Amino acid sequence: MNGWLAQFASTLLATCRDVLPIAAIIVLFQVTVIRQRVAHPKKMLIGFIYVLLGIAFFLEGLNIALFPLGSLMAEQLTSAEFLGIDPQSQSVAWHAYAWVYAFAACIGFATALAEPSLLAVALKAQQISAGAINAWGLRLAVALGVAVGLALGTFRIVTGSNLYLFISASYVIVIIQTLFAPKLIVGLAFDSGGVTTSTVTVPLVTALGLGLATQVPGRNPLLDGFGLIAFACLFPIIAVLAYAKLAEWRARRNSTTTY
Repeated sequence: MNGWLAQFASTLLATCRDVLPIAAIIVLFQVTVIRQRVAHPKKMLIGFIYVLLGIAFFLEGLNIALFPLGSLMAEQLTSAEFLGIDPQSQSVAWHAYAWVYAFAACIGFATALAEPSLLAVALKAQQISAGAINAWGLRLAVALGVAVGLALGTFRIVTGSNLYLFISASYVIVIIQTLFAPKLIVGLAFDSGGVTTSTVTVPLVTALGLGLATQVPGRNPLLDGFGLIAFACLFPIIAVLAYAKLAEWRARRNSTTTY
C-alpha cells in the first residue's frame, strides 16, 4: 500500500508540473491582457484540484490496468497454442491472426463509442445543425471507422507492410471524398477523427500495437508497434464522409419518391 501511495504521489507531482503552466497562462492572460478579475476563484481552485486528482488517478489506472490488459490480450491471441502452430516457427501466415483482427475491430468500435469527447462533439453537432446531423448516427460512423482502421492497422503489423503506403492511400481517399461530400460535414468529419484519439482509445490501442509487435515473429516493437493511432484517427474521417454522402443520397431519393 505504501508503495502505491508513493507511486501515486509521484504521478500527482508530475501531473501538477505539467498542468500548472496551463493554469498560469490562463490566469496571466485574464489579468494582464483582458484585465478582468478571475470569476469565482474558489470554484476554479476546487475544479482545478479535481482535474489534477482525476488526471493522476487516470494515469495510474493506465499503468495498473489498461496497458497490461492490452499487452496480455495481444500475447494470448498470438500465442502458438492459441494459433495452433509450431512454437519454433519464425513465419506465420497473416490469416492465422484472424482473431487478432476481430479483437482490434471490436475494441476499436467499443472504445470509440465510449469516448466522452466524441459524445460531446456529436451532441453539439446535432444541436447546432437543428437535427440535420444525427448524434447517434455520427457516433456509429466514427466507431465503424475506428474498427476498420484498427483491423487494418493490426494487419499491417502482422504482415510488416510499410505504414506510409496505407496512410498515403487513405489520404487520397479522404481528399476525393472531401471534394464530393456535403460542405456541412467536412469540418466535422476531420474533427471526428481527432476526438477518437483520446482518453479511452489511445491507451488500449497503444498497448495492443506494442504487444502485438512484441509477439509476432520478425516484428520490432519500436518500428512496427506504433502507427495504430494514425489508423484510429484517419479512418473515422473516411467513415463520416461516406456516412454523410449516403445520408444525402437517401434524402435525395426519398424526395424524388415523394414527388
